[in-house]
Amino acid sequence: MPPPIRLLAPDTIGKIAAGETVERPVSAVKELLENALDAGARRVRVALREGGTGLIEVADDGRGIPPAELPLAVQRHATSKLAAFEDLDALATLGFRGEALPSIGAVGDLAIRSRPADLPHGTAIRVRFGAVSAPAPVAAAPGTVVTVRDLFANVPARKKFLRQAGTEAGYAVRAVGAYAAAYPAVAIELVVDDRRAFATTGSGDPVVAALETYGAEVGGAALPLAPLEESAAVPGVAVAGWVGAPSVTRSHRQGIVLFVNGRWVQHRALSYALEEAYHSLLMVGRHPVAVVHLTLDPAAVDVNVHPTKAEVKFVDERAACRALSRSVHAALSRAPQAALPDIR
Repeated sequence: MPPPIRLLAPDTIGKIAAGETVERPVSAVKELLENALDAGARRVRVALREGGTGLIEVADDGRGIPPAELPLAVQRHATSKLAAFEDLDALATLGFRGEALPSIGAVGDLAIRSRPADLPHGTAIRVRFGAVSAPAPVAAAPGTVVTVRDLFANVPARKKFLRQAGTEAGYAVRAVGAYAAAYPAVAIELVVDDRRAFATTGSGDPVVAALETYGAEVGGAALPLAPLEESAAVPGVAVAGWVGAPSVTRSHRQGIVLFVNGRWVQHRALSYALEEAYHSLLMVGRHPVAVVHLTLDPAAVDVNVHPTKAEVKFVDERAACRALSRSVHAALSRAPQAALPDIR
């Protein structure tokens, strides 16, 4: 006889829900970094140990969380970023589901210290594998510090399928690097096992951020994406960022970083449009490097299509691809001839 239908225990619900939001350490890093950017941070420091399972710490100088709201911040489906489903059509933030912090707290030891600048002290709260402590006053600088320890310690099945610590750290380096390059006005530092991986200065210059994040080989070959002439522009789609000169390529597509309305996304059609602009400039099997930011009316983009918000859908995908392809083609046409290889 089959078992009866019954309600799941809250602890089990939390672990299952966390599995969609926090697939591996980099998932938590990305969610916490996006929270810092949503809070208006101008400086963010990310630190990892043991690939992120031992420690993840994200410290920012953003607005901070008021003491009365901190207990709500660790409750599932509590958010300041929208009030109704219809608000998604005007969404101006990276987060919106109110799932990240409670999901991380369900599978890790989560501690938050936060202080709005107009308050004399901060407030701390802890969620240890789903158990929430009472908030308490604490000395803190303005902003927020989120610390996660022992990630997946209570979910050994999930931890078993993680890669080695160095590989998991590599995923985080790529993710934080993508945001550091795409948000050049924010100073972002990444420290892995007590060693600085990179740090940007928040100069506001995309090419400077590329140099600081990816080094001289890539940054020195970055071609800025300037606004198109009116005759070539695609209404409703703005394209910014940079693409690498054809002399700098990769054997994979991981060097192509795409942002839509501030959100890092994976999008096959956009990637194809970008590569098509290079046409005959690349050898077969080689792929460009790029950090590209598309900005559209939020109503023209559906962000609620993937558990980790890694995918989006466009009302007019062809327009987005056309704008990207034209912008990349224009940047390549302005490149010095020395940067264009002869592949005949």
